[in-house]
Amino acid sequence: MTSRYRCTACGNLTRFDVVGELSVEEEQVLDATIEAVVCRWCSASGAAIEEIPLPSGEGEVSPPQAG
Repeated sequence: MTSRYRCTACGNLTRFDVVGELSVEEEQVLDATIEAVVCRWCSASGAAIEEIPLPSGEGEVSPPQAG
């Protein structure tokens, strides 16, 4: 994940339904198309939702730590 979403209608930054098609081969994302993003709090979509790029390294999944 390289970005997150913000609803300009209600200010939501955490809960969205992202609809799209994903193509995966050998656990490497080759193509991802986001068709719609809908705010779970107020049901806003389209122009009310803005995409916010994450700072480098944020949102990346780290492998589990042995413990």
